[in-house]
Amino acid sequence: MIGIAITGHGSATPATIVSNEALSQVVETSDDWIRTRTGIQERRLASPDLFLTDLAAQAAQAAIVSCNLQPTDLDLIILATSTPDDLFGSAVAVQHRLGANRAAAFDLTAACSGFLFALVTAAQFIQNGTYQRVLVIGADILSRWVDWNDRGTCVLFGDGAGAIVLEASETNHLLGFELRSDGTQNRSLNLGYQPTPHPLMPDVILSQGHYHPITMNGKEVYRFAVQQVPEILEKALFRAGLTPDAVDWLLLHQANQRILDAVAERLKIPRAKVLSNLAHYGNTSAATIPLMLDEAIRAGQVKPGDIVASSGFGAGLSWGAAIFRYG
Repeated sequence: MIGIAITGHGSATPATIVSNEALSQVVETSDDWIRTRTGIQERRLASPDLFLTDLAAQAAQAAIVSCNLQPTDLDLIILATSTPDDLFGSAVAVQHRLGANRAAAFDLTAACSGFLFALVTAAQFIQNGTYQRVLVIGADILSRWVDWNDRGTCVLFGDGAGAIVLEASETNHLLGFELRSDGTQNRSLNLGYQPTPHPLMPDVILSQGHYHPITMNGKEVYRFAVQQVPEILEKALFRAGLTPDAVDWLLLHQANQRILDAVAERLKIPRAKVLSNLAHYGNTSAATIPLMLDEAIRAGQVKPGDIVASSGFGAGLSWGAAIFRYG
């Protein structure tokens, strides 16, 4: 059986930092209110001249360089995003920016679960022998779609990108995974299309319109996460033949510090093993996991051979877990 290994990593974030205190000048909130409910202290926001393709390409280039590859070595690029520059997809624009002219490229949309879904998808292409090297990017600019008058959502989100390179390996470092979706809870977190009737001719009316800013039932999403994330991690660990005691690092989608703490407590994983940069970036959707992974590797926390238990969860509602050995 062909295995996979994570050989490269990179990330990119906008230069503009907006603190809770600064945000309180825009909407009725406070630093204490945001910190106690979410754990967020600040977030990075993209300027009008910074595009999703820019962030994705920067993170991707860093990942390629970190494993001493050239863009032309890549066979496939998967861009996990819900905020492409082009509704038809931005992966091909990233491919062009990188000069990865041998690689097929496509977008994958699964919101905050997107990176985990893309990681598992990439692994299938490698393990069935189709491709040798796959670039997986998670990137989002949610600030484009936030209602900055809604303090229940605008305080949560930030912008960023992260990327990894997966390569074929004699040893399989993807030890186990599980993916789930539940459309019955779709209304809990949305960025929905808002149609406007457009009369084309007397007997033909079409729909044209725009996308409504993010809406979220915070209580339902929180309840969903604290119940479903520990369960899916346990299932993925079972598939890997491991117990929580074997986990070196718990790497969750960075949505809310209370969720991270609750999942770790349920699995009896010590807080010292929980990776978190939520305080400085907020929820960057598909970017949170690869962004945190890149920072942890560069900081010397995650080392080759470490076992990482990761889970992404969010809109759909969708959630997934992957257990992998880094390196």
